[in-house]
Amino acid sequence: MKAARVVARRKIEFLDIPEPLPLEDGEVKIELESLSVCGSDIYLEYDAELPEEDYPFVPGAPMHECAGTVVESRDPDYSEGQRVIVIPRDVAGMQEQVVQTADRLIKLPNWGELSEWVMCQHSGTALFSARQWGNPMGRKIAILGQGGIGLTFTMIAERQGAEQVVGIDLEEYRCRKSTVLGATHTINASNESVLEAAEEITSGDMFDVVVDASGDPEGLGIAVDLVKNQGQIVSFSLVDPSLVTFDHRKWMSKNIQMNATVIAATDEPIQEIRDIVALKERGWIDPGVLKTHEMKFEEAQEAFEMYRLRQDGVIKVAMSL
Repeated sequence: MKAARVVARRKIEFLDIPEPLPLEDGEVKIELESLSVCGSDIYLEYDAELPEEDYPFVPGAPMHECAGTVVESRDPDYSEGQRVIVIPRDVAGMQEQVVQTADRLIKLPNWGELSEWVMCQHSGTALFSARQWGNPMGRKIAILGQGGIGLTFTMIAERQGAEQVVGIDLEEYRCRKSTVLGATHTINASNESVLEAAEEITSGDMFDVVVDASGDPEGLGIAVDLVKNQGQIVSFSLVDPSLVTFDHRKWMSKNIQMNATVIAATDEPIQEIRDIVALKERGWIDPGVLKTHEMKFEEAQEAFEMYRLRQDGVIKVAMSL
């Protein structure tokens, strides 16, 4: 069967690999139909400057936003034809079929496009993080980064009744999308002072909560500047720790609460993904609106480059197999 993998920085190759072995008890075979590029696939792997010995990646890597249909099952809870989101082991989802167990599967309804349902995977990780801010009713929330994750935070904060939802990004098209999806204000960090704009928007009070979804090593330092005394920072970004710097004394003197939020490191790494699927099903939120491009699996190289370079108004790319 066909698979793809990163073989050098910014280079993807296709290859043929054996089909999965016969299933054991509890295993489920899924025919993948839709994949979506994630920022972490880009920043941490595809575009990262890694040692030469790290290449080539295992077949299918990097890719962890996947959806498809069960074609064979030895788990009584999963029948043939059931549609699912899959969290593949080794983040190796760029292949035609995968075998998983129920702890890495999220059932999907039979209606709607899989290319939109797959967006629930990454939005579920943002829901986990957003739950750390508690009840935002009447509070002022700023979100650094308005890619797919940042825009999910924006949608959640708006629906939960935050008084101000401020989307901050370097790209004007993402700021416009932020407004469409519920931001009360936006700040384009490429052409205005973030700190001065924040002071004006909040009348000098600054923000109760600042979310760092920027993917930028400087994001945490910016968050420390923007949050009010005794405010909260929700840190989502995974970056090279050797590049992270922030004003430690300012963080301490402002008595800032800081929450690191990595759903994959928890005991229930798919719970909020299940929750976001249920919320989409009832119409409370629709991560599918984040999809801006549909491409073929064979165009994986082009899809990753588009995301890396932020071309053509890209927010989320779905690839069909």
